[in-house]
Amino acid sequence: MLMKTLSGILTFVCCLVLASCSGENEQPIPFSLRPQPQNPVTYKYMALGDSYTIGQSVCETCRFPAQLKTTLEANPNVTVNLDIIAQTGWTTTNLKNAINTQNPSTDYNLVTLLIGVNNQYQRKPFSLYEQEFPELVSKAIALAKGDKRHVIVVSIPDYRYTPYGNGLLNPGTVSQEIDQYNALAENYCAQNDITFVNITDITRLGLEQPELVANDGLHPSETAYSRFVGRILPKALAVIND
Repeated sequence: MLMKTLSGILTFVCCLVLASCSGENEQPIPFSLRPQPQNPVTYKYMALGDSYTIGQSVCETCRFPAQLKTTLEANPNVTVNLDIIAQTGWTTTNLKNAINTQNPSTDYNLVTLLIGVNNQYQRKPFSLYEQEFPELVSKAIALAKGDKRHVIVVSIPDYRYTPYGNGLLNPGTVSQEIDQYNALAENYCAQNDITFVNITDITRLGLEQPELVANDGLHPSETAYSRFVGRILPKALAVIND
């Protein structure tokens, strides 16, 4: 059982996120939350994924796992030790192999998983994702002390709504296939009572709101990642207060 350090601010933060995360006027959640100090506590957070987790083309503190860590540490008595297993270009196979090779500890309080875009981009058979996504969820659960309540699956962004994606011959196909991958992940999570957070619609504003796209014209920007955190934070708070 985790210490319930942040339970007093959960309702406040959830209300703030709901107020600030609505459609096209969605704003990043402020990082200036300062709840009343409570007993010092340290949480371990593992982020699994690919370029969207490692934060290709943004700074190390700009990627969403680092922004989530910063937000959770708004309480001066909270420390979050963040580990990341992710690399640009990784498919589900690459991530599986990396986890096996690195053999991380299995005592994480929070694990996030965002994977699949490179299966789609590299034209891997969809059946590979059908097989390996559940395996990766199982690995994530194992890292989270074997407790699926401490795992958050994040949907795959849609790169069709970037300058790069918009220049493809059939950009609409990208969105259709991303939807297919996300539907499988979301349905699997629903059937197995695992938390799923949808951030894909945020990335589909990339052409209307160019500030959501990094300078490389392909990956999410720091601003986009802060909006991801606005969606993930209430779930993360519920996890660490469980």
